[in-house]
Amino acid sequence: MLNIVFMGTPDFAKESLEMIYNAKYNILGVVTNPDRPNGRGMKTVFSPVKEFAIEKELKIFQPEKVKNNLEFVEKIKELNPDIICVVAYGKILPKEILDIPQYGCINLHGSKLPKYRGAAPIQWAVLNGEKETGVTTIYMNEEMDAGDIILTKDVEIGEDETTGELWNKLSKIGAELLLETINKIEDGTAPRVKQSDKCTFAPMLSKQISKINWKTTTSQQIKNLVRGLNPIFGAYTMYGEKKLKFWKVNVLKPEHIQELPGTILVADDKKGLTIQTLDGAIEVLEIQTDNSKRMNICDFLRGNKLQVGTILN
Repeated sequence: MLNIVFMGTPDFAKESLEMIYNAKYNILGVVTNPDRPNGRGMKTVFSPVKEFAIEKELKIFQPEKVKNNLEFVEKIKELNPDIICVVAYGKILPKEILDIPQYGCINLHGSKLPKYRGAAPIQWAVLNGEKETGVTTIYMNEEMDAGDIILTKDVEIGEDETTGELWNKLSKIGAELLLETINKIEDGTAPRVKQSDKCTFAPMLSKQISKINWKTTTSQQIKNLVRGLNPIFGAYTMYGEKKLKFWKVNVLKPEHIQELPGTILVADDKKGLTIQTLDGAIEVLEIQTDNSKRMNICDFLRGNKLQVGTILN
C-alpha cells in the first residue's frame, strides 16, 4: 500500500481523507490550515480535516505558510511519502514539496478541468448557470490547477441546485474519483493527459457580487445568483434601509413588462412575493433580514409588511 501525506481543510476535503483512510492506505500525516476564530464569539474552531485526523489519531501539521518554509519541507521529506494528495487545501505548493513524493503530488479539483481553474469552481459553475460540471484529478505542477489530467467524471447540475448541495454531491463523487486515481497510480495504470489551453478561471468570491442589480440582470441570472451564493453570502437587495436576503427564488413565465425592474408586484402572506425583473419576474420563496433567521416567504410576510409598488435597490 502507498504511503500518503494528505493536505486539505474543509468538509469537501474531509470526505476524501475518510475515503483514503477507510481504504487502509497508510496515512503518514495530515496537513491542514491553522485553527481560526469563527462566529460571533470568535471561538477557535478546528477544520473538518483536523477533526477527523484527531479522531483517527493521525499526525497533524498546520503551517501558517508552505512557501519558503524550510522547516516544514524537511518534515515532509522525513515522512518520505510515496504520494501527496491535495484536496481544497488553500495554499499553492512550492516545487520543493512537489518534488518530494516518488509518484508526485495529485490534486482533486471541483470542476472538469481546464474549465474553472481556481479557488471557487463549484460556486462559479452555479453562478454561471452551467448545466454540467465535474471533478478532476491531476498531477500537480507549479501553475495553479494546470497539471496533467489523470481522471475526470461528469456531473449534472440540477435546475434548482444550490452551491451547498452541489458542494456536498461533488465532495462524495470526488472522494471516489481520488481513491480510484490512487489505485491506478499504485498499479501503474494511471493515464496522463495534458490540459487544453482553452481554460477558464474561478476566482475567490467577493461579497460585492451578492447585491442584485435589477436594472441589468435577467430573472434567470438572479436565480443563478441566489443559488450560487447559497449558503455562502446570500443574494440581497435593499428595501429602503432594510436588507432583504434571498435564499430561494423561482423564475416566473415571462409576461409583458409592467413596471421598472425591482418593483414589488405582489406582497401578500397568501400569494407570496413577486418582483419585476428586466425580462419578467421572480417569485421569492425563502428570505431573511438582518438579525433574523431564514424564513418561508409567507411566514415572513405575516410579520413584515412590504409595500406593492416599491422599487427595490
